[in-house]
Amino acid sequence: LDLSNCSLQSVPPGLAEATAAIVLDLTENPLTTLPSDSFLGFIQLQNLTVPPALECPGGSEAWQDVTVGRSSRLCQGQRNPCNTSVELAWPCPENSVCAPDGPGLIQCLCDNPFHGYKCLREGTFPMLLFGGILGTATVSLSLLLWGTQRRKAKTP
Repeated sequence: LDLSNCSLQSVPPGLAEATAAIVLDLTENPLTTLPSDSFLGFIQLQNLTVPPALECPGGSEAWQDVTVGRSSRLCQGQRNPCNTSVELAWPCPENSVCAPDGPGLIQCLCDNPFHGYKCLREGTFPMLLFGGILGTATVSLSLLLWGTQRRKAKTP
């Protein structure tokens, strides 16, 4: 994806839809910053070229090779932050696994059959119980209202 020399003042919001990009060029743009969430979901990105004044997203430790030239900074080979020997600053909770979510970003995915906040709920949503209670309450309220309000209806 070549966005070089497009006079971009900031990262365009539509860039979030290009998560399948492998090569991205942002050089020759008057960019001042790269917000940390700009590349959320860019797990396939392998070559990113930015203006030399900007750092690579996720820092240089998120990339295997960072080369600074006269007119650009080339970030190559995105590293998997989950496969690091350094203690993570954001450990995933119990019953979940770490998964990369962009340069220097991770997401915690719940193991099956766990779900919910911090992967603490086990099993599936009780659909039958929920539907039964909702259906019973609806029928009961409808019968109550029909019984109390039918005398107010005018007959022809």
